[in-house]
Amino acid sequence: MRNFLREWQGEIKRVFTGSTDGQPAWVSRLAEGDDAGYHLPGSAVWAVHGSMATIVAGVRALLMQALHPGALAGIHEHSDFRADPLSRLARTIRWIFTVTYGPQAAADEASARVRRLHEPVQGTYSDGHGGERSYSANDPELARWVHIAFVDAFLSAHKIWGAGIPGGPDAYVREWAQAGRLMGVVDLPLSEAEMREQLDRWYNNGELVADSRVAETVEFIRNPPLHPLLRPGYRIIFAGAVYSLEPKYRRMLGLQVPRLGPFPLPVRLATKVALGVVHLALGRGPGPSEQAARERLRRLGWAAGLPAMGQRAGEQQKPGPDEVRTGFLAGGEWGI
Repeated sequence: MRNFLREWQGEIKRVFTGSTDGQPAWVSRLAEGDDAGYHLPGSAVWAVHGSMATIVAGVRALLMQALHPGALAGIHEHSDFRADPLSRLARTIRWIFTVTYGPQAAADEASARVRRLHEPVQGTYSDGHGGERSYSANDPELARWVHIAFVDAFLSAHKIWGAGIPGGPDAYVREWAQAGRLMGVVDLPLSEAEMREQLDRWYNNGELVADSRVAETVEFIRNPPLHPLLRPGYRIIFAGAVYSLEPKYRRMLGLQVPRLGPFPLPVRLATKVALGVVHLALGRGPGPSEQAARERLRRLGWAAGLPAMGQRAGEQQKPGPDEVRTGFLAGGEWGI
């Protein structure tokens, strides 16, 4: 007899890991290395990226990124996202979790690998003012849009469906700026207010565009080629991503929060339930990447009781230059 529950669990795991019965080899390698990494347990980055809200955030980030014609041109002209969207998702997840949980050398190498893949992604596009402009995936300005759309999406989704953030939203923006630096981004926002200001600047300057190519992309994100068992849950996740968007961006994307006549549907609650179900399918407790990072930290002698304070077993609580530079302290009060 067909086991639908096991098949459903396997398909969820395949979406996020590329395998129905195991984990990618790169996950176990996060336990290797001789340094603590750019982020530690108790950091804002670990709090946000360890939350199930990241599932909604990923969809929201794709919707937002599609509004920049340069970013969208690169995806349409140099990506196989239509034919193999899950492979692209798996590569993105690998980079995010390596920078979040891996040692610095692994994070540096993963970012360099992505930048090498971006080297041939070049071309031209029509900007929001009707002019012709060139683009490059490694261009700092275009990379800044991708970075900020990511930060905005993950922070916004976490505010709605996640728990608290050590140090608050500013700490997350500041800590994850390290990922932007690894990707060659300049003029990075270091607070939520700065991030919103930069987003508003793109919007107010007319640099964001909603055209037929955007509509096509939105339709693909709305109805990706998922296994039939996953489609009902994904519809809820997509609705959650739409719900989390600022109204002005929803209007540009031609999206609306689902309603039943004049009454809005309980999207926020439905999304929370859907995320809880996915969490059960993937298994309670820390994910494999976080477990591997904790294993590395234990091997390096970081104190189990004070992991967020950058303190090795037996040492006094005192931040060193590396902790200050990489934002190890929870709450981000030492900054990056």
